[in-house]
Amino acid sequence: MKTVIAPIDFSEVSKNALWFAGEICKRTAARLIVVNVMNDGDDREAIHREIKQAISNLQNFIGSEVQADAAMVSGNFVSSLTELIGEYQPDLMVMGTKGASGLKRILIGSNTVQILANVQIPVLVIPEVARFKNFLKVGRNRVVLATDLHELKDESALDILKELALLIEEPKLRVISVRPENTDIDDSKRMERSALVSHFRPEVPTEWYTIFSKSVLGGIKYYLDKNRDTGLVAMIARDTGQLIQKHFTREMASHTEYPLLVMNEGDPG
Repeated sequence: MKTVIAPIDFSEVSKNALWFAGEICKRTAARLIVVNVMNDGDDREAIHREIKQAISNLQNFIGSEVQADAAMVSGNFVSSLTELIGEYQPDLMVMGTKGASGLKRILIGSNTVQILANVQIPVLVIPEVARFKNFLKVGRNRVVLATDLHELKDESALDILKELALLIEEPKLRVISVRPENTDIDDSKRMERSALVSHFRPEVPTEWYTIFSKSVLGGIKYYLDKNRDTGLVAMIARDTGQLIQKHFTREMASHTEYPLLVMNEGDPG
């Protein structure tokens, strides 16, 4: 991981996500780009000062070794960030979202929804109740990767997930898939399941786990409710025709108290 981008609108939610991004960059020696998407009429100099102050606060509390730069763009939120991604080529985007504990249903911000739908790099969604310190608790050291077991076109996102997992204290990873009862998987999915497990071993102890449910999202939510050792959830977003589609991933982002890594496998739009 070399570069991480973190949008900030100076809300408490975005500041919490910035904290996550700073901790990740401190531990991986990645460069942090803190960006604000300005509205028409905004005071550019004032916003620049606010970003620099946010970076200064971050470095004061986390450590001066965090390499962070300020960036400002104006215009449409998604297209502006997409342009910045093209310029900086980040490995990961970290952004906050309104969330609630207990998997309570609420709406997430439209900006987050649009980013999940259109950005091709992995996006780490940080609910407002999530705290980085939970990554350092042994009791919250399980990483859950929810997958439809279709072959990945690009495995680089798995490397980002592995790097994030290794930031957790004594991490363990569980590859989970959801399917109806009395059904089986074909050989190609068995091979993909084995490949996923092997990708994270031996650095991260990894196992696979099947949930039997008619509903993908319902099965994942049931699992998370019953297993309170989860510290990070990862999902693969696809456009159409696959078990875990983008709308499932977006809905998970609106429900969960856990950081959610979204790895986009489809075309934007």
